[in-house]
Amino acid sequence: MDLLSALSLGELALSFSRVPLFPVFDLSYFIVSILYLKYEPGAVELSRRHPVASWLCAMLHCFGSYILADLLLGEPVIDYFSNNSSVLLASAVWYLVFFCPLDLFYKCVCFLPVKLIFVAMKEVVRVRKIAVGIHHAHHHYHHGWFVMIATGWVKGSGVALMSNFEQLLRGVWKPETNEVLHMSFPTKASLYGAILFTLQQTRWLPVSKASLIFIFTMFMVSCKVFLTATHSHSSPFDVLEGYICPVLFGTAWGGDHHHDNHGASHGGSHGGGPGAQHSVLPAKSKEELSEGSRKKKTKKAD
Repeated sequence: MDLLSALSLGELALSFSRVPLFPVFDLSYFIVSILYLKYEPGAVELSRRHPVASWLCAMLHCFGSYILADLLLGEPVIDYFSNNSSVLLASAVWYLVFFCPLDLFYKCVCFLPVKLIFVAMKEVVRVRKIAVGIHHAHHHYHHGWFVMIATGWVKGSGVALMSNFEQLLRGVWKPETNEVLHMSFPTKASLYGAILFTLQQTRWLPVSKASLIFIFTMFMVSCKVFLTATHSHSSPFDVLEGYICPVLFGTAWGGDHHHDNHGASHGGSHGGGPGAQHSVLPAKSKEELSEGSRKKKTKKAD
């Protein structure tokens, strides 16, 4: 207890916020990002047949957040590629993940205890990028709350928000996989984090930036490590959204697809009322009539 009481949370948070990201944390970020690229269907074949396209996809996975943020703020989109050390490090990771003999590097970094460490370190980078993005946007737009939120969001979401463009580089077009329509936990968390850091930047949230970085990083690390360890695709926000979204929007977030499925299941289990029965029965009777007419025609032909 004496040690814990002597350790000030403010000093710990300040020291944590000053930890340099390059090269250790950035390396972890690149490894996890390119691992997710290799998980995509056809990514390995693409690297063999079209290595340049595969390398471009890997660079988007590593630096897509910087490209989107530069687009929003009207800055050169290739500005971050002037950072030779980061580009070379990301390129080396891409080569080892896809072309290492016997897939030794891939097997090592995919070993779950090792992967969990990399996942935790990637979330450290994510939160730091959100905070830096909002500070950068605040420098250009002092009172532009929505600009700051949007910039922090794309900084944290990475390539997820431009996944359709990344798919085009791989020769795949799946508009139904749009991240805005089906937000994953990191995308939602980046949005909520961008709102918190914007409130802190505009002094509406009475907490220091270092403390907010530390607290939000611990939240992100805990959630992402748990989700990765349990191979879960759920979100810690689901319960909260299940209560709030129906009140504000009349349905749960992203609930259109589930609403249709539930509607069909309720109609089958509870009858769904006279209207539902009336809509289902005629469809079945038409199918039976058409099937009966086909049987009559075959009998006549026989």
